[in-house]
Amino acid sequence: MAKIFGVDQTQGNTNRVVGTFGYMSPEYAMHGQFSVKSDVYSFGVLILEIISGRKNSLFQESNYAEDLLSYAWKHWNEGTALELLDPALRDSFSRHEVIRCIHIGLLCVH
Repeated sequence: MAKIFGVDQTQGNTNRVVGTFGYMSPEYAMHGQFSVKSDVYSFGVLILEIISGRKNSLFQESNYAEDLLSYAWKHWNEGTALELLDPALRDSFSRHEVIRCIHIGLLCVH
């Protein structure tokens, strides 16, 4: 998204929405409005994908949520954020660092 901007431009609007839906900020996906915050949103999705080991676009968890972001928010709000962690990482991680990464990812997509 950042390459769409002009040198002194901080936001804009486009008639043609392009990109991968799971990484687009809601205001861009629904209204074609983009800003410097659009890339921050995408970065947050990537952080949550890395921590969870799950792709947002392929997320399937019928018991909790319909997408990765809802799943992450649900666990964060319930105080069970570490449930989001990829099982492959469960034996070697710093609890503090993982929670910080989840928090940063959620702040980016908020």
